[in-house]
Amino acid sequence: MSTTERSILPGLRSIAALRARYVAGDLTPHALVGAIAAHFDAGDPHHAWIRPLTRAEMTRYADALAGRDVASLPLYGVPFAIKDNIDLAGIPTTAACPAYAYTPARSAPVVERLIAAGAIPVGKTNLDQFATGLSGQRSPYGACRNALDPRYASGGSSSGSAVAVALGVATFSLGTDTAGSGRVPAAFHGLVGLKPTRGVVSTLGVVPACRSLDCVSVFAHSPADARAVFDVAHGVTEGDPYGRAWQPPAGAGALRAPRVRPLAEVRFGAPRADQLEFFGDESYRAAWSAALERLRATGAQVVEIDFSPFLATARLLYDGPWVAERLAAIGAFAAREPDALHPVIREIVGGASRFSAADAFVAFDRLATLRVEAARAWSGLDAIVMPTSATTATVDALEADPIGVNSRFGYYTNFVNLLDLSAIAVPAGRCESGRHAGLPFGITFVGRAHDDARLLDLAQAWVDGGDGADATGAAGVGDAGTPAPAASACGESYAVVRVAVVGAHLRGEPLNGQLTQRGARFVAATTTAAAYRLYALSAAASGGVAKPGLVRVPDGR
Repeated sequence: MSTTERSILPGLRSIAALRARYVAGDLTPHALVGAIAAHFDAGDPHHAWIRPLTRAEMTRYADALAGRDVASLPLYGVPFAIKDNIDLAGIPTTAACPAYAYTPARSAPVVERLIAAGAIPVGKTNLDQFATGLSGQRSPYGACRNALDPRYASGGSSSGSAVAVALGVATFSLGTDTAGSGRVPAAFHGLVGLKPTRGVVSTLGVVPACRSLDCVSVFAHSPADARAVFDVAHGVTEGDPYGRAWQPPAGAGALRAPRVRPLAEVRFGAPRADQLEFFGDESYRAAWSAALERLRATGAQVVEIDFSPFLATARLLYDGPWVAERLAAIGAFAAREPDALHPVIREIVGGASRFSAADAFVAFDRLATLRVEAARAWSGLDAIVMPTSATTATVDALEADPIGVNSRFGYYTNFVNLLDLSAIAVPAGRCESGRHAGLPFGITFVGRAHDDARLLDLAQAWVDGGDGADATGAAGVGDAGTPAPAASACGESYAVVRVAVVGAHLRGEPLNGQLTQRGARFVAATTTAAAYRLYALSAAASGGVAKPGLVRVPDGR
């Protein structure tokens, strides 16, 4: 990879920064494609990709942007990765099972929407086979390694999609989320993971895991980018039997005009202390306590709720007949090609045959009761907050106990789709002590169905520190295309600095481009304190160019 190509990758962490570079003319979609292709040529030590697109394949999408106005396409030239259970026209879909592979003539509707908005697909990512698992280790294409520490699991099943974003090869990515697959990998990488309301993003063109529960999810470095992608991705698709229109509740923030409330106005529910579970992981327990303290410090109200209906619902997903829906999705193939399945997947899917139709109806009745019980917990709440995962684990630990360790990752995620809820995973600093010290920790805001915009608002307020001043907490990408350190416990990113500007660097002024070209993002307009005076400096006094001068003066002068 050339020095020029290498310099492009750090700028891929923000849609706004990338668009600013296109507008300024110092980057083109073809140059971006060249940098990504060079990255692919260097190898894939994390096993993030099943099928990276070739330079020629990506170039076709860049060619389609020729002559188009950046302002007319919300995702102009934005590179994105696609989990390899989601169709991209002309590229094999494997669901991490080579014998299952097929080549679709048409992309999934969600992919078509993103491409129509200007986004450039860069490849198909690795996953737990047939999207069954939360570890990222169940793939014949290699166990996916955590981008921040390859000794650790990436999380799954949308493993490669998270790693691709964390490494800075894609600005955002698509995953799927049935039981937490779009949230657990986000937490393990310090990313934002949006799990939309079930059905509002079409799952046509997606290899089903549990068709009635599956959701297409979004990984990004910020709530703002997740919002921009969701704005394009959601919508009813003709012929989608599980699709539904997004119907945000009255008063919720609009996607294009977010209403970021101070967290001091928000009332959260949180699991009772005696219902929390970290499976002996004191690193995660301490990180959760720190995150909760930070949330309360914003002025947010946090009240304990009875979490038992949510936990009981979670147990239904794998201990109940919904696992048989996975068998229904691939049963004929599994019977025909049993050796093509990963051994753990074969064990899980094979065990589903023990459930009867009567078991299914008993479980449906039980779920209806649990939905009523869970609904009581929402009284007077804006959202529920909880850890995204109860723990993390090394690759070695997962190899020793692939089902037991994997199940711990889903303690706080498995119930969401069964209860028809929306959710967004956000970074919450790092583990500060214990065996996982230095690794990211994440929390999840859970909302009712169609609360997606409201959750995006809450997530934005969280990374803004609760008061509307940006403090992005995601793990970023360093200047060599490697992951930057995860966010600190106070939510600041090592890659983000708050800067106040005056004069020619303001928006609309001639030097503003010096900021936007380097990835700066406008947060808010304000005024200087009374102790400052702004002067116009003559050209002679300021190097031949007239400039403003801001000077602190004694009070009252």
